[in-house]
Amino acid sequence: MELTSKQRAQLRGIANSIETIVHIGKDGINSNLIKQANDALDAREIIKCKVLENSMLTAREACEQLGKLTRSEPVQVIGTKFVLYRQHYDKAKRKIELIRERKPKQNG
Repeated sequence: MELTSKQRAQLRGIANSIETIVHIGKDGINSNLIKQANDALDAREIIKCKVLENSMLTAREACEQLGKLTRSEPVQVIGTKFVLYRQHYDKAKRKIELIRERKPKQNG
């Protein structure tokens, strides 16, 4: 699922008020961290992550890698923090209702 700019802006707004729950340190992205991120995405749909100073990865690199490994969409990367989003597969359990893009009216 590719996010539109309006959906990305909506998710950035939501991310402003959430706590950082995933920290990437010197061990980098390992199976425990992937499981932690997957569990958090299942529960919340959106997570904020931080790359610590002792990590060998930049925030952008970590965002891309963790995004692929968790099948989530990168929302934003700022400094050492980044935000990932994955829509819940069960419509009944979705917590975030994304803005839908309106299709332009066709004249004719």
